[in-house]
Amino acid sequence: MKPTDIAAPDYFHKVVDCQWACPAHTPVPEYIRLIAQGRYSDAYMINWKSNVFPGILGRTCDRPCEPACRRGRVEETPVAICRLKRVAADFKDDIKQRLPHPGPKNGKRVAFVGGGPASLTVARDLAPLGYHCTVFDGDPEAGGMMRTQIPKFRLPNSVIDEETGYILDLGVEFKGGHRIESMKALLAEKYDAIFVGSGAPRGRELDIPGRKEAAANIHIGIDWLSSVSFGHTDKIGKRVIVLGGGNTAMDCCRTARRLGGEKVMVIVRSGFEEMKASPWEKEDAIHEDIPILNYMVPVEFKHVAGKLIGVTFQHVKAEYDAKGRRNLVPSGDPDQTISCDDVLVAVGQENAFPWIEQDCGIEFDKWHMPKVDPKTFVSTNPKVFFGGDAAFGPKNIIWAVAQGHDAALSIHKMLSGEDITERPLPEVHVSSQKMGIHEWSYDNDISIDKRFKVPHRDKVVALKDIKTEVELGYDVKLALGEAHRCLNCDVQTVFSTSLCIECDACVDICPMDCITFTHNGEESDLRTRLKAPSPHPDQDLYVSSDLKTGRVMVKDEDVCLHCGLCAERCPTGAWDMQKYLIEMTHAGSTCPTKSRSAA
Repeated sequence: MKPTDIAAPDYFHKVVDCQWACPAHTPVPEYIRLIAQGRYSDAYMINWKSNVFPGILGRTCDRPCEPACRRGRVEETPVAICRLKRVAADFKDDIKQRLPHPGPKNGKRVAFVGGGPASLTVARDLAPLGYHCTVFDGDPEAGGMMRTQIPKFRLPNSVIDEETGYILDLGVEFKGGHRIESMKALLAEKYDAIFVGSGAPRGRELDIPGRKEAAANIHIGIDWLSSVSFGHTDKIGKRVIVLGGGNTAMDCCRTARRLGGEKVMVIVRSGFEEMKASPWEKEDAIHEDIPILNYMVPVEFKHVAGKLIGVTFQHVKAEYDAKGRRNLVPSGDPDQTISCDDVLVAVGQENAFPWIEQDCGIEFDKWHMPKVDPKTFVSTNPKVFFGGDAAFGPKNIIWAVAQGHDAALSIHKMLSGEDITERPLPEVHVSSQKMGIHEWSYDNDISIDKRFKVPHRDKVVALKDIKTEVELGYDVKLALGEAHRCLNCDVQTVFSTSLCIECDACVDICPMDCITFTHNGEESDLRTRLKAPSPHPDQDLYVSSDLKTGRVMVKDEDVCLHCGLCAERCPTGAWDMQKYLIEMTHAGSTCPTKSRSAA
């Protein structure tokens, strides 16, 4: 193998598994260290730069970072990265003076369709650069699905108001209650660019017998949640069936419990483990006495003279073909009818663009989705960009944020006369953490604590008020304990071939056996000669140039815990611990500066 080029921007980025997995690439270990130091405002600003909504995401993110967390390789549970993000938001000082100030207008006008996370992220990046940003939304307040579809017991309005307000205060014009009905009409207003962040606003129907006759008590989940959010709906029947296995279904069933549902159940066509809902969402529903029944497919809404009385289900089982593909087939058990007063249908969401005319230069694919470049987010009309759920279908807020940053960069480059397909490299800083011969600027004493549980409000109290937040968040003491569980994966082990005397002291002290001195070879061969097995070949091997004996140093990045013991033990300083910080390129990013903290 050739010597590893650690100067490549993505090499160490990939090793920081949590940050690599985050769509917005938030510097996770950096802000967790700041939380451990009590520097909550600094931690918040790191998050605000990359993921834009720390307080919101600290409560609602689907946490792609946590399954990637290296802590999960040495024990069962990863660091509570998401809930630590909320800590930064809960304990920060007033940070308004640290936010960008509206710059002088540059004469360019950008329109936004929809006021959700994707649009607000684009506006947050463009407004400080002098663009006049106008956000149109059919709802009276900004936030999109964050405000309308996430229950207040999970995400209070005060948090949404604060974090959307930070963006609107940058000089963004928000036109609430103004629904865009025609793309051609919007194009005729001569905006320099248009960003569509209208989400996936249509809940999927369930067209089975009885649907039309019993329509008065069968509700589309996302529409029903919106109606509850705006106070139009404040009660539901005592017996409620929720159809669907995603997070929307979990929000529906928990909301129904708070609006009078005494017997609420979730019924899903798949198995429990295959449900799309996040594990913690399922746990919260079960904790609130909501049973989840699996492998049951609805086949008929039962009614008497138009009044819903129940749902009939077919029992199914999963069978798998030779390629591992699942098919649901009848189990042979008799159909079962479950009585109910109301049904909430949460079987998926889909996009709807009836307001985009066919002759305005925007092409659609066979699934009725706009043809959008996945890198630049431009449509077939060079002035119109898409992002978030409107671009590629329903995902989580953090994906909308990441796409918003990329779309803002494209819009800025286009309106600056640049090629939008050329994407600048991110800004990278690598700095030694050595303060003495064996002294480091960070604490590498690995905590043996298990993951700290987030306190919850008493169930009896929580179920009485739909606006009472259930999760209370970490206090300062719990946050400190959880922050200490972070393994500082952004502090990298950097090897200097010229200083190595091949004494093997690092090999002897390594608790994970991730360092091997051996003769070079092809990667497939080299992996068979490592001291510890290499179960994840998608993570790189760190290979040195030839040493004096002709051997090479090979370190498996997948196994390394970044404990720094190799650097402490090395008698010649051939190993160094260097903090790696990557800042993704956003619209208006300047040239690289000297090494510094993101805060």
